[in-house]
Amino acid sequence: MSVNIVSETKREILEKAPPENAVSHIWHKGTNPASDRIIAYVNKHAEAKMRNHALAYRDKKLEVMGLLLGEVRTWQGQEYVLIRDVVTTDLDATSVSVKFDDKGFEKLFAGLDDSGFDYVVVGWYHSHPGYGCFLSETDIKTHGGIFVSAHQVAIVIDPLNFQMEAFLLRDNIGQIHQFKVYWDTWDDPYGGLKKVKK
Repeated sequence: MSVNIVSETKREILEKAPPENAVSHIWHKGTNPASDRIIAYVNKHAEAKMRNHALAYRDKKLEVMGLLLGEVRTWQGQEYVLIRDVVTTDLDATSVSVKFDDKGFEKLFAGLDDSGFDYVVVGWYHSHPGYGCFLSETDIKTHGGIFVSAHQVAIVIDPLNFQMEAFLLRDNIGQIHQFKVYWDTWDDPYGGLKKVKK
């Protein structure tokens, strides 16, 4: 990937409780995480975009990638990211590599401009079709060279094995961590209704 993502002025981190409506991802395979701490809460629409992007290229076994947009928060001394949306563009991809197409940056920047909220880039996602979820040497170099903040997340999707994991980079090692999918109260498919006992 040949893009440098630079930070703006230091943004104050919001102290706020994580979303209440959050569940473990159905594709999380119970891999032993580095800790029980939840490092990311992914909006259900952002999760669907990532998953469907990977599934769209599943049969061709091509990798996909994009950027994670959201905000950094803390709660009771623990930092986490809220991933509210994702953005991608045209890609130059094979079954074992992916990068943004050189001609696709205008589309990528338009997607960033159209996000509709004040975001920071909180990481990236990409797929490993049929190879499992891990950070390869190339992934580690990419993450370490571009996503330099400790909170920035890498989400890896294997659409053939139906697996999705979240990673942080620590001492040049990709460590799996817990993440959850959340939805806003107004976005609850059941309208926040609870069963009424008869």
